[in-house]
Parts: sequence; structure tokens; C-alpha cells
Amino acid sequence: MSYKIKNMNIAIIGSGYVGLVTGACFSEVGIKVNCVDIDQNKIDNLNKGIIPIYEPGLEEMISRNMKKDRLNFTTDIATAIKESEVVFICVGTPPDEDGSADLKHVIAVARDCGKYIDNYTLVVTKSTVPVGTSLKVKKAINEELEKRNVNIEFDVASNPEFLKEGAAIDDFLKPDRIVLGTESSRAEELLSSLYKPFILNGHPIIFMDIVSAEMTKYAANSMLATKISFINDIANLCEIVGANINKVRKGIGSDARIGNKFIYPGIGYGGSCFPKDVKALIKTASDYNYDLQVLQAVESVNKSQKLVLFNKIKTYFNGDLKGKKVAIWGLSFKPKTDDMREAPSLEIVKKLLEEGANVKAYDPVALEESKHYFGETITYCDDQYETLIDADCLAVLTEWSEFRIPNFNVVSKLLSTPVVFDGRNIYDKNELQNLGFDYFCIGINTTKETSKFGLSLVS
Repeated sequence: MSYKIKNMNIAIIGSGYVGLVTGACFSEVGIKVNCVDIDQNKIDNLNKGIIPIYEPGLEEMISRNMKKDRLNFTTDIATAIKESEVVFICVGTPPDEDGSADLKHVIAVARDCGKYIDNYTLVVTKSTVPVGTSLKVKKAINEELEKRNVNIEFDVASNPEFLKEGAAIDDFLKPDRIVLGTESSRAEELLSSLYKPFILNGHPIIFMDIVSAEMTKYAANSMLATKISFINDIANLCEIVGANINKVRKGIGSDARIGNKFIYPGIGYGGSCFPKDVKALIKTASDYNYDLQVLQAVESVNKSQKLVLFNKIKTYFNGDLKGKKVAIWGLSFKPKTDDMREAPSLEIVKKLLEEGANVKAYDPVALEESKHYFGETITYCDDQYETLIDADCLAVLTEWSEFRIPNFNVVSKLLSTPVVFDGRNIYDKNELQNLGFDYFCIGINTTKETSKFGLSLVS
């Protein structure tokens, strides 16, 4: 028997980052989408064209499909579920204090599905959820159906998202792969029909059981986090022994078994995914009495890496930062997003303020978001050069494109001390030193100094 999605109507429950991108991209290929959120203010703003997140191309895509009446925003979850054959759960799963994923929003949506479905419905978890969540979703739906004393057929499935902030639209429209965990041929055929427009690039849909799909998301992000922590650990060692991490990175990255992605040294990973997912997978293993030693080390290295640049700044000023003026370029955890969650800047700025430094910061898109974290404790600048006026040093924390080729003559004139702390290795050591700067980066011994390990670096 062949199953097709009636009128191609779907519901996206949760209008955060994943929900908005998912809903916009499905509507872009002609599917009728209802995006639902319990936050009336957010829905009102979305209907006015006010987007709560920064993602290149998203605002234009949402506007275009709203005008074509393919994308609708509402708080009416009952109607959205009743009108849809496929319901995507895209709500948040924030970490609890013990590192586990908080599933209360996921289960709440599952209960709403049990309350409102009146025909066969496929309920798909797109939120990042721990192994075994599908069973909890199914149980919650069944409990609500029992309360209604009705017997309505439904399926659950897992469809983890693999969206990179700053490139999410391309990732969705032209995916490397689509992972789908299903337990029935009907669910598999429905999802195949739904995703058919997105696999014209020849990349595969990978069907598997639901448990494996849930695990795939965590394993993928944890593997990438592992590569980042590994290269950062090696970078720290390079500084001690006098090696150059940029050369080492190229040397190992040319090996096809290793690859050249995610082996760029820096000041640690952040964002909404890697920190949360590593913690959640460690907690899942612990729940099953298994010790994920590698990921525990990954998390530990990342925590310490976020303070490497701060330690360099403090060492340069002989341990006394009181009254020092520090210019910060970049606050978001990565370029092309305003996301500040778990950003290295949070730890670095916090430590600078604790030591009595004055911080002036600029970020192309994250200034408003950063105010939720820093309040009035730092000075916000509308231009990258404004941060430099009478500053004692410059610290680059996010590798935005506009920071890559600054006018170093202007930088030198504006800084009271010509010193640059490059947390993303975007500048050339020799060029800056020839221009008269003191220059410090990650994994390259740029001068004689004391490392964070208390060892004298090789000249």
C-alpha cells in the first residue's frame, strides 16, 4: 500500500531555531506548514515579520512563504495537529543540573498529540533527545488516547537535525544525509515522500531503527567535539615544545582518515549543541552504568581551553589586570549567528571583570543578545575600531569575516599598547610582529612567555 501526505500539510511544534528553519525550508518546497509556539508574543512578532534569531537567509525565506500562504504561525496547537498528518516536535531540551536532557516540553507536545489527533498521525521527534525518548513519547500519546477512550492509529519516528548555525538553510535544503528512525513501513513511506525534494543532490536518506537514530545525533556531535578538544590539547602542547599547530594541523589533516575539518585550534567550542549533547551522552552512559572516559576528557579539555586566552592576557600584564582596558572583537560562539550559549566569550569576559579589567566589545550581530548575559558590566560598541580607543590590548574571540583583514595601522594607533591576543588564529604571526605588535595566538610559540602549565616556552 502506498501512503502519501494528504495536501502536504505538516505541523512544526516549537518555533525556536530548529522549528523555524525546518518550517521555512519545508514551506519553500511547496508544503503547507503550521508553526506552533506557546509564546504569544513570539507568534505575534513572527506574523509581523520579526524573527527572534539571526540566521542568514531565514528572514527572507519566512517572508516569502508567508506571502504565498504556505507558512503560518499560530498558538492554536489543537487545530495544527488535527490538520496535519505529520507532526514534528521541535521544542527545546535544555540540560538539567546533572547534564541530562530535560524532556518536559517534548512529553507535553506528545500529550497534546494524544489529546487532539483524530486520524492517523505520524509524530516525529526532531528535537535532540536521549536514547529511549520515543518510548516515552509513545506512552504519553497512548495515555491521552486512553483518557479519551478512543483507538486512533499513530506512529512515532526520530529525525535528528544536523543544522550548522550560520549555514542552516543550506544544510536543510542540500543535506549531507537525512537520518530517519522508523518502526513501520507507513512511517517510512510518508517520510520518504516528505523528504524527496531534498535528496535531489544524490545524498542519501538513511533509515534505521529509532534508538539508533536517537544515538546518531549525539554520537555525531560528540565526535566533532572530540576533534575540537583533541586539536586544542595538541595546540597547548605545541606551544610548550615549540611546534607550530598550524603546520601540524595541515600535516594530519591531509590524511583522509582524519580529514581537515574541525581541527582548527581555538578557545573551545560553545553553542546550543556540542556542550549540551556531550553532557547528555555522558549522563546517558552513566544511567546504564557505563563510563564514557573519552567524552569526559573532551568536556574537561574544553572547559580549560576557554580560559587559555585569558591566561595569556593576565600573564602579559604580569598578573595585574586591574584598570586595564580590554577590547573584544566577537562575542557569539561562532560567526554568522547571534547565539551566545556556552560561548567562550562568557568565561573570558567574566574572568576579565573579576580581575578588575574594563571591557569594550563589538560583535556584528550578537550585541543585543550579549546584553542578556553581561548587562551593563561592559561597554558595547557599534564599530570594531571604537573598541580600540585607548585600550591596552585587543582580544579576538570570534572569527567573523570582517575581522580578518583589519587596518592594522589604525589598530596600532588606537591601542595604547600594540598587543593582540588572537583566540582564533586568523592573523599571521610574522606580519603582526613586523608591524610592531606583540602577538599571541593558540598553539604557536610567538614569544618567550610562561604557559598556563607554568613552564617556560621554547624560544
